[in-house]
Amino acid sequence: MIEEQTQQGILQWFKGSIVVKLAFIAFLTLVLLIPSVWVDGLITERSARQNEIISDVSDKWSGPQQIKGPVLIIPYKKQVRTKDASQKEVITEVTDNLYILPNDLKINSDIRSSKLHRGIFDVIVYNTLVKVTGNFVKADLAKLSIDPAQLMPAKAHLAFSITDLKGLKTNPVIKLNGQSLSAEPIFSRGSAFESGLQVAVALPDAVPDQIPFDFTLDLKGSQDLSFLALGKTTEVTATGDWAAPSFDGRSLPNQRNVTATGFNAHWKMLYYNRPFPQEWTGNDNLLANVSKLEQASFGVKLRVPVDQYQKTTRTSKYSALIILLTFISLFLTEVIRRHRIHIFNYLLIGAAMIVFYTLLLSFSEHIGYNYAYLVAAVATIGLISSFMASLFKDGKAAAMFAAILSLFYGFIFVIIQLEDLSLMVGSIALFIIVATLMYFSRKINWDQH
Repeated sequence: MIEEQTQQGILQWFKGSIVVKLAFIAFLTLVLLIPSVWVDGLITERSARQNEIISDVSDKWSGPQQIKGPVLIIPYKKQVRTKDASQKEVITEVTDNLYILPNDLKINSDIRSSKLHRGIFDVIVYNTLVKVTGNFVKADLAKLSIDPAQLMPAKAHLAFSITDLKGLKTNPVIKLNGQSLSAEPIFSRGSAFESGLQVAVALPDAVPDQIPFDFTLDLKGSQDLSFLALGKTTEVTATGDWAAPSFDGRSLPNQRNVTATGFNAHWKMLYYNRPFPQEWTGNDNLLANVSKLEQASFGVKLRVPVDQYQKTTRTSKYSALIILLTFISLFLTEVIRRHRIHIFNYLLIGAAMIVFYTLLLSFSEHIGYNYAYLVAAVATIGLISSFMASLFKDGKAAAMFAAILSLFYGFIFVIIQLEDLSLMVGSIALFIIVATLMYFSRKINWDQH
């Protein structure tokens, strides 16, 4: 009999103990992190699907474009000394190439953007006219140990490339040294201009001191447009109608102006930091070096600054905090009002808060993050507060709890919208929340059985 009473006493203590209840709440919070991870995986999957759609549409339209060149290439003859099988010296005449980069390179680009739709996804594409002008100057042949008589200027050609030739809408006409020439594709595999164009230009035997060039590219692309600083002086001006451009690459614009209707940016690059010499001989592998190309590349990206998947991912990172704060608020309400809430009800409320993130993700794909957050938050708060009203049989208590949840979800929304001040605002808010919990915890009898 005594043993049975003891067991019943332990059971009653187990059911009514505040410490045990808090331990269950902590355990339940950890358990609910498992579906939170599943939600994160779902967000990643949808984001990856978006990237696949962007890649597929870009491939069919035309991918990101980079303007490389132009480069003037002049063949020359040189003698190579070798030894035959009898160790006799043999002199062979071979043809090599002299590569000359522009002295002045000016590029002007006017970018007109638009959106292509594939299902619920949008892909940013553009059309642009890129005007390229400049000049080449006579190479310092003495520095390269080349005799002017070795040059074959009549067989010279100019080469340049863009990343995706499919984006060319018209065949470029190159004006070079007073000649108008139609460009032809380069089919040489392994060349730095493999996806490029070239024109053959017959220069006079006495190569001019300056060789001006001028051509316009009418092309289309997706998301990115970049340039290479190949000139001794490179000036690039880019204008467009995209209101949220991102300037990236090794160099930022010297001048920029971004408004609600578009942008304009201007770069001026000198050759001091350019990773290429002004002229060299041999092959064009120097212009195929990925590291050097990255050092010389700069441009503009036409992308949505922060899409709904990035914001939803950031929001989901606060799931544990929201669940914990909600459970603590519910626990304090339970203790202060002396109305016991079963642990299963905690589980249902936690499940409702997890569903909040799936609602947010699904609605944000159709109506945008901000409106989706409002819909998901109102639905979740309404569901939980209605459930609380049925548990407490008290509309005021449910309304108060709805206000607490609104404060929590509003706090998270503000944190997501902020960038530079998010850490400071979040820290201050958490300090206030902890102080509030400390104040209300004074009314709890921790020795209660």
